[in-house]
Amino acid sequence: MAEAPARPWKLTAHLRPHRTGIVAGSLLSLVGSVLALAQPMVAKQMVEALDRGHPALGTLTLLSALVVAGAVVAALGHYVLERTAESVACTARRRLSERLLRLCVTEFNRTDPGQLISRVTSDTTLLRQVATRSLASAGSGFLVMVATLVLMALLDPLLLGITLATIAVIGVAVAAVAPRIARASRQAQEAVGHMAAQLERTLGALRTVKASGAEVRETARLHEAAEGARVAGTRAAWWQALSATASTVAVQLSFLVVLGVGGARVATGAITVSTLVAFLLYVFALAPRIGQLVEALGLFQAGSAAAVRIGEVYDMETEPVGPPTSPRAGQAGHEPVQVAFDKVTFTYGPEIPPVHRELSFTVPARATTALVGPSGAGKTTVFSLIERFHRPDGGRILIDGEDIGERPLAELRALIGYVEQDAPILSGTLRENLLLSAPDAGDPDIAEVLRRTRLETLVARLPYGLDTPIGHRGGTLSGGERQRVAVARALLRRPGLLLLDEATSQLDAANEAALHETLAEVSRTTTVLVIAHRLSTVTTADHILVLDSGRVRAAGTHAQLLASDALYRRLASAPRPAGL
Repeated sequence: MAEAPARPWKLTAHLRPHRTGIVAGSLLSLVGSVLALAQPMVAKQMVEALDRGHPALGTLTLLSALVVAGAVVAALGHYVLERTAESVACTARRRLSERLLRLCVTEFNRTDPGQLISRVTSDTTLLRQVATRSLASAGSGFLVMVATLVLMALLDPLLLGITLATIAVIGVAVAAVAPRIARASRQAQEAVGHMAAQLERTLGALRTVKASGAEVRETARLHEAAEGARVAGTRAAWWQALSATASTVAVQLSFLVVLGVGGARVATGAITVSTLVAFLLYVFALAPRIGQLVEALGLFQAGSAAAVRIGEVYDMETEPVGPPTSPRAGQAGHEPVQVAFDKVTFTYGPEIPPVHRELSFTVPARATTALVGPSGAGKTTVFSLIERFHRPDGGRILIDGEDIGERPLAELRALIGYVEQDAPILSGTLRENLLLSAPDAGDPDIAEVLRRTRLETLVARLPYGLDTPIGHRGGTLSGGERQRVAVARALLRRPGLLLLDEATSQLDAANEAALHETLAEVSRTTTVLVIAHRLSTVTTADHILVLDSGRVRAAGTHAQLLASDALYRRLASAPRPAGL
């Protein structure tokens, strides 16, 4: 597995690299709070001066200066913390997105993409909140609260005792609900992830949904997921509100008791009016600090749940990391390679029948080999094994006599051009799609593959040529155009092995004939392995392998197989040959 940050499921693993910004922002916030703490004492002196009939202009000026300075320093601290929090979220998102692209295909197939997306979006946002409103606020809030209590003790120990009793009540209430906040927060985040998964499922097949008249049913499914997220979020909000309300009520009761007892002590002469005013100001100052601590605890619980969910991604198996390799502009492509399967056995799961059973065959270099067979014979799985999307359970896959498992993964994939069955196109421009697997290809190289795949007419009619956006998943292109773009992308890589999975299924007769001419030309400098579902593709192949039940049952040319293999004859004689 690829190396991951130390203990990524721990919140501190995400915050530690940004500790300088967090500490600096916290210190600035603390200084602003200390300046605010001095204000009640100055106010006390001003009241006493006025009571004695002395001028208080100097004291009022000092108090005003403390207010302004405290606000400026606190604002600067807030900015530093917010900026650091954005860095925390950005770092987490960058690491996660890199990790997701390195996931093994097997891991990706077991997880809803929407759940993975929610970890990069909503869960990292919670980490951002923790950096600013949880740890920093809790640290500075706790220190300020302690300082406030010390100053209150200097003013009147009895009134302080009443305040401490209030804090004890708050502590008991918060401790009781903290585990419930953590559990509810995790359930809320999982519910949001489930909704993202449902939305990705529907939007990923939007045309099918519309063609099936399933908008109402799919909308109901999304509404159900949204309702689940609402219920889970409301449950989390309830426990957080209960905790916050307990602290608010306790502080208000404390203020009323302090006001009553303090008023009685003023009446008896135990304390002065200025002392009571200063003490009440500190009670007012203490209330938001307690609220900060309670809110920080709730955010910390939510952030911890987010960190656990993010950590689950780091528990997934990833592919080894290696430097990308591809031919540069003007460089020759890869030499044609020979591919051999040696008693390969593979299954997709422990309770699933094997796809391949000691599968053995050889694909010669500088030739076109076609794989044919009924649906489920394991043809596409052959390509997945060659690309090392999966590893065989037994046997070996050899390229030029070397086990592909011993080759660096980036080096292996660099010599392969792969055109998938559905010819996926990424959002972006036509140029970006063509250069996806050959980023260093030059304009002459692009022009050549456009000519060979008959895409020149397409480029000519696009308003911005190669730099025209082609929509989500190539939605502005026809099926045949998407297939030709996928073929051009693979050819631009100048591979040593070209894998074509039904690459002509959506082409018209003219473009199919042109592509066959291109493949015949390419096969002189490249090894071509094609999964064929059309008789025209099979008849032009140099070699044909007939797969059935995970094994090669026959091999030869089209004429040889027509004469010798019943399954091949049946496939070839079907009205629209299946498996050819």
